[in-house]
Amino acid sequence: MNPHATALSAPRGSDGSVRSFAHDAIAGLTHHPKQLPPKYFYDSAGSELFEQITRLPEYYPTRTELGILRDQSAQIASIIPAHAVLVEFGAGAPTKARLLLTAREFAAYVPVDISGDFLNAQADGLRKDFPHLEIHPVTTDFTAPFLLPDQVRAMPKVGFFPGSTLGNFEPHEASRFLRGARDILGEGAHMLIGVDLEKNERRMYEAYNDAAGVTARFNLNILARVNRELGGNFDLSAFAHRAIYNRDRHRIEMYLVSKKPQTARLQGRSFFFRTGESIHTESSYKYSIDRFNALAKGSGWTPIAAWTDPEQMFSVHALVC
Repeated sequence: MNPHATALSAPRGSDGSVRSFAHDAIAGLTHHPKQLPPKYFYDSAGSELFEQITRLPEYYPTRTELGILRDQSAQIASIIPAHAVLVEFGAGAPTKARLLLTAREFAAYVPVDISGDFLNAQADGLRKDFPHLEIHPVTTDFTAPFLLPDQVRAMPKVGFFPGSTLGNFEPHEASRFLRGARDILGEGAHMLIGVDLEKNERRMYEAYNDAAGVTARFNLNILARVNRELGGNFDLSAFAHRAIYNRDRHRIEMYLVSKKPQTARLQGRSFFFRTGESIHTESSYKYSIDRFNALAKGSGWTPIAAWTDPEQMFSVHALVC
């Protein structure tokens, strides 16, 4: 779960961004089976809901990754270069970035995400605590090629991709992202990346089916966004959240399931749903250390270190290109 254009794309809410959202939504809803890209979870409302998810007792990834970053901060700092620029792909709340910025002296921080309003608000808060740090937010789809700000292009780069967001990509998409990040950061760059590990299936199931229903609201928000931004008329009460673990594909799958026969409209198109028919909104792949290292090597990176928590639930990897 978590946060997605040549050069700098238009910010969210612009005509270009709305056209892209509409195109992707219509393409996904005419696909068989129906689907919606998970990058559209993260408008301001979705980002806030995800922050609530990270504080739920069932949702282990955030607190576990934070624990790894805290416990291993000295080792991580010893691997990455000083006075580099920290480029965070899919930046949300900068809680994890703060740990790196405190443990190692960086010259600049470049948070990159599609949700511009949320991104800029978080950057403003960070400037108060790190007044001497250059901060250059970039609002764009971080899964596609983009240009780093002119002020940082000559600096050594450290990419940062926490939160197990890589697991939201199909394996070929994950490889494409890693290759793209290598091209954006440049030769000799480092990368720190969070990867969720395979584990007890019940533990994973509960993390995506929390008792408070926050994940369900997060999942339904994508339809609320379709209604709000694209003029759709989806009845949110007629869809139910569903998340299951697909053992064969090593992934959690999230769906919105129609509770009844219904038709929804979007920009002049009609979409019929049978009872029980679903929209696939997200996959979250789980890796072993060896499977992730193979993915990284095949994408042009060299693994140099990996850290896990005592229960082997989550991992943080250091790569270099």
